[in-house]
Amino acid sequence: MADLTEKNLDYHKESKSDFTLAFLVLRLWLGLRALLVGIEKFGAYRSVATPVIDPATGQPDASGVMINVNIKFYSLANYSGIPAGLKDKFAHELLLPKFALTTFDHLLGPAFILTGIMLLIGLGTRLSLFTQALIYLALTVGLIVINQSDGVAYLGIHIGLVAAALLLAKNNRFAILKKW
Repeated sequence: MADLTEKNLDYHKESKSDFTLAFLVLRLWLGLRALLVGIEKFGAYRSVATPVIDPATGQPDASGVMINVNIKFYSLANYSGIPAGLKDKFAHELLLPKFALTTFDHLLGPAFILTGIMLLIGLGTRLSLFTQALIYLALTVGLIVINQSDGVAYLGIHIGLVAAALLLAKNNRFAILKKW
């Protein structure tokens, strides 16, 4: 009987560490996802003329032929929380007031960056996860209103991942503030 109890305790210890690792994986994935989505809100492309390189010599072509190459860069001036194509659709939707759309557009990128960093370092993990869930719910409402069903399903997956992380949050061993 004592042997059976020891096996149960060993199994419980192993499963607890499995839950901890599962939560850590979800936390890291959701944190990186949010951080990178937020950073991408500041990205844009610019076209740069560069000389054609002669493959035989590795030098610029002697004829001086130039090609345009799109180069990605990040800047505060590039910021756009909501893509331009969707902004036009939202602007014509009566259920989405202009002030709410403007506020959401300004806050979306910084909110993703902040919640992503918070998740990655383990600062207020539950609060960060809940905030991400609210962001995904708000994005879902917007996409439902403009009838973008594919995006709604995609966001539903994210909400499911956040919900799973919230269920596993009690196994959060690697955090700065465990309570929040």
